[in-house]
Amino acid sequence: MTDATLSTVRNAARLLKAFLTREESLGVSELARRLDLGKSNVHRLLSTLVAEGLIEQDARTGGYRLGIVMFELGEAVKVHLDLHAAAGPVLAQLREQTGESSQVGVLDGDEVVYVDRLESAHSLRLFTETGRRVPAHCTSSGKVLLAHRPDAEREAYLARDTLTRLTPHTITDPAVLRDELATVRARGWAEAINEREVGVASIAAPIRDIHGDVVAALSIGAPVARFGAVPRRRHARALVEAGEAVSRRLGWSPETTALLPRGREA
Repeated sequence: MTDATLSTVRNAARLLKAFLTREESLGVSELARRLDLGKSNVHRLLSTLVAEGLIEQDARTGGYRLGIVMFELGEAVKVHLDLHAAAGPVLAQLREQTGESSQVGVLDGDEVVYVDRLESAHSLRLFTETGRRVPAHCTSSGKVLLAHRPDAEREAYLARDTLTRLTPHTITDPAVLRDELATVRARGWAEAINEREVGVASIAAPIRDIHGDVVAALSIGAPVARFGAVPRRRHARALVEAGEAVSRRLGWSPETTALLPRGREA
């Protein structure tokens, strides 16, 4: 990025922060004074931010205020902060119970992003750092998250000719993946064996919010040599229960969710 571009980005950030005063609205002149910028510069920044939904203009007064997208971004941050607080103790308990690495992943587009993780104490273990992005279709967390997307969104994802092959075991046929996701919804958990990386196995279960929507996946992973079919089945029940424990910490319960308006899976 050029110095001019960085300066523009910095000024846009400063402009957004000017609204932290929580005043009803601010005009161009007042913003220019507070930021020590020219009015024409401020007006250009505002026009761009308005176009992106980050700022909106009050048609009555002509002043500017934060837009709905800023609210949505704030809600997204709140969800992740709440998720971290809710999942932390459960992650520790799950690692102690299973002895394996445990992590929380969320869906971002076609990828899973791991937002929380505790590493196994075994000398032979996985190294998937927090913040890493991986394709959704070849991970257990991704399968859980895709399986519980609204029907239209899931079908849009599957409406592609092929999916990226990372190993000889990666599911690349959308029809096969569709059947796999149906199994995940019916069974309540997902598994991925050698699909993203040969020698790695994982299982995952859903985490739900207060509305019952699946907002994250809780998973455990290990080398295939230690995580065969028998231990995977043995740990699946504990994993599902751990996912429900995190969900309850987020306000979910099967009793109250049934009384709320139907969520995204409807």
